Amino acid sequence: MAMRPLLIELGTEELPVKALPGLAQAFFDGVLDGLSKRGIAFARGEAKPLYTPRRLAVKLPGVETEQPEQKSEVLGPYLNIALDADGQPTKALQGFAAKAGIDWTQLEKTTDNKGERFVHRAVKPGAQTRELLPEILREAIAAMPIPKPMRWGDHDYGFARPVHWLVVLHGKDVVEADLLGVRSDRMSRGHRFMHDKPVWFSTPDDYVESLRAACVLVDPDERRERIVQEVDHAAKAAGGSARIDTGILEEVNGLTEWPKAVACSFEREFLAVPQEALIATMEANQKFFPVLDAEGKLSEHFVGIANIESKDEVEVRKGYERVIRPRFADAKFFFVEDMKQGLSSMNEGLASVKYQDKLGTIADKVARVAALAEAVAAQVGVDPALARRAAELSKADLQSRLVGEFPELQGIAGRYYAAVENQPLDVAHAIDEAYMPRFAGDAIAPSKLGQVLAIAERLDTLAGGFAAGLKPTGNKDPFALRRNALGLARTLLEGGHDVLLHDLIERAVALQPTTAADIGSYDVTRFVYDRLRGYYADRGVASVQFDAVENVPHDSLPDFDHRLNAIGEFAKLPEAEALAAANKRIRNILKKVEGEVTSKVDAALFAENAERELADAVDGAIADTDPMLAKRDYVAALGRLARLRPQVDAFFDGVMVNVDDATVRNNRLALLKRLSDRLGSVAAIEHLSI
Repeated sequence: MAMRPLLIELGTEELPVKALPGLAQAFFDGVLDGLSKRGIAFARGEAKPLYTPRRLAVKLPGVETEQPEQKSEVLGPYLNIALDADGQPTKALQGFAAKAGIDWTQLEKTTDNKGERFVHRAVKPGAQTRELLPEILREAIAAMPIPKPMRWGDHDYGFARPVHWLVVLHGKDVVEADLLGVRSDRMSRGHRFMHDKPVWFSTPDDYVESLRAACVLVDPDERRERIVQEVDHAAKAAGGSARIDTGILEEVNGLTEWPKAVACSFEREFLAVPQEALIATMEANQKFFPVLDAEGKLSEHFVGIANIESKDEVEVRKGYERVIRPRFADAKFFFVEDMKQGLSSMNEGLASVKYQDKLGTIADKVARVAALAEAVAAQVGVDPALARRAAELSKADLQSRLVGEFPELQGIAGRYYAAVENQPLDVAHAIDEAYMPRFAGDAIAPSKLGQVLAIAERLDTLAGGFAAGLKPTGNKDPFALRRNALGLARTLLEGGHDVLLHDLIERAVALQPTTAADIGSYDVTRFVYDRLRGYYADRGVASVQFDAVENVPHDSLPDFDHRLNAIGEFAKLPEAEALAAANKRIRNILKKVEGEVTSKVDAALFAENAERELADAVDGAIADTDPMLAKRDYVAALGRLARLRPQVDAFFDGVMVNVDDATVRNNRLALLKRLSDRLGSVAAIEHLSI
């Protein structure tokens, strides 16, 4: 057997841009899975999915020309069923042999735990890879994630887009295949406009270079790098730097085969419009790259990416500039009209806009958020009056024309309008920051006032969502309660706000309309902690450590975080496992005691040295850790408690707790309770015990 390079290219009409990387990966994985399932060895090397808008390709540096020998083993009847008393074959054995196509005397025997039985073992030559590839391709295509296959002509098959050519080369040979209405050969196609001749491949090794010569960059990484270089060069030539959004970059990468930057500009008068609106138009609608000045503000320049090196780039530039003017003009008109209207007038309109059937209007929600913001501000050292003012203006821009046209500008537009009206600068920024974090990985609000507003907004959304019976189920989360819960937790945690989460949630629940369903604040609190569990899991925190901290009282989420960090350090100590097991044992002992167990210990009742030594050690540990706990130096506190292990081990080795003498027994229980309370002062360490 020998290794030969393999090339498969499926040529199509332009594929859906957002699905393109996934389709290419699925096609690539499907081919490799098909080879593996059939035992065909291949060298993957640095192979990866190759694709452009008009093709999906798999190129492997080496694939065996045939399968290895195919061995099979089929178990037959046991001897007591297969042979009669005279040792002759029964009908069961004869039928088994006939099915195998051999005489029964040629069957082998094997033994398992039930006894000896007949078995048919066979070895046949492996099939040629070229014979198996068509079926491998059919399986790979069938497994691709295409929710709505397109059909063309009068065929009964479908694909993401109509298929026009198929290349299947194994070494220098064309592998015969007939898929989706096309037969395989060695002819591909170059750039639709810059190379209208067929592209001929002698071997798979010619693939990338031959297409490059035909103005097609089939490697998506090379194409992406070319786009970035082209855009950066054009932006620098314009005196600025390009804003390259990764999502837009990926879309442009899926729209082009031969990317070429075109430097463009627009009238400076449009820069009076909020730059976020202009950027949104350029990126989302036209896939252009804005150019920023030295201060990071939008300039009048932008870069478009053409899928061609035009002979008349001036006309391409005019086309790109012409297509954004109407949208820019609309944005400017909306912005000017909104400023004439003012935030107060916008706010009045919120009273007629329904928020949710059971939760009233948006104006009702604003009133609840304002009350919460005022209460939160008082607890975290922010001016409550300023917090109320920011909250009262926080939803006004939902009535603006600009947000009506650009929904993604919620909060951003409000910031501009507040600044125009000379509202306090902190208030203007808080209106925008209330939406942070906007997406996974986004930062929390940078200002304390913005954090207060973000907290109040999410508290009301969560309490209202639960009150209205909108708790997420499965993939359904119409109020984005999961995202809001994590945003609330992150803002409290990363903002360092030492406030009791449960108390805030109770206040938010109490503010909900009486028409809403009756809910308990515990359910909402539990929901937030469930999201927090995932947040820490992403950072490598073990579930048992999270459980250990969640099951002890803590002052706030920052306090929770300190405890969690400490339990992580404690878990690394050699004493941790033994102490966790000991505390688990103590908890189980105390659970079985009827009535309340006091923690008051009488030294005069000690009968064993081990209990005296443990009592002294516990007294010393409590004295040492009291100031540590007061300062939230939980790492030091747990480190000090870890030194109790020798006395704890000695106690359990030499002292019986449940003795007949009730006085002695209760005193020993009191000592264990005193020990357990201190061992659990940072976290319920027994959760670390398996």
